[in-house]
Amino acid sequence: MFAFKLFGLVILLLLALLANSTNSFAIANGPQRKSRSVRAHARPLTKAEIKEAQTRLAEMGYGRDGNALITFQKYEGRKVTRQLTRSEYDAIISATAPQPRDAGYKHVEVDLDRQLLLLTDEEGAIKKILPVSTGSNKHYREKKMSGLAYTPRGRFRIYAKMSGWRKSPLGLLYYPNYFSDGLAIHGNPSVPQTPQSHGCIRIPMSAAVAMSKAMPIGTIVLIYDKDSFVSAKDWADKDKQ
Repeated sequence: MFAFKLFGLVILLLLALLANSTNSFAIANGPQRKSRSVRAHARPLTKAEIKEAQTRLAEMGYGRDGNALITFQKYEGRKVTRQLTRSEYDAIISATAPQPRDAGYKHVEVDLDRQLLLLTDEEGAIKKILPVSTGSNKHYREKKMSGLAYTPRGRFRIYAKMSGWRKSPLGLLYYPNYFSDGLAIHGNPSVPQTPQSHGCIRIPMSAAVAMSKAMPIGTIVLIYDKDSFVSAKDWADKDKQ
């Protein structure tokens, strides 16, 4: 009887040791599989993949310069990292080209929520997308002036423009294109990711000259956010008559 009990205890001990060994193996292997997965996801991009991403960004209208990735990340609502990682590459390759809110005619759109400018061609297809910084919606008191840093919503036309630098009461504007009460789309050395201007629409210095040429006097400018949008197709139709 004693021998039988002893044998039973030995069997139970062996089963406990085996179960413990199995659990230890599972715990040890779990993180290793996860680590291998992370390493695979973080695998560096090849030169061919980098070129493919750059080409795809250009095809979608984001351009090929240093702003292309930033603009893509802002349009897609992704975190602006400025880094072309494996994750960003996958997002670029699977993305579809942006579409304007108003189609069928040449105009400029400024999306205040995304902080982006979209330039379309005569058919209404997007030719260029740029990051912008618009009015901060904060009260300011600078250089003996005060007011609300607000970028108006609605539809406008470029009514005046200047080449080179223009000195305004609140600072210098590079190739300004005026659309409302002294407010302009203009180049600026500082185009932060968030609204920071006094009301103007800042664009990168590198794009200011080309954008000025692409926006002759009379160009329609639509400025909107998620709560406001006004079409200007009726204006465009009258322009064609």
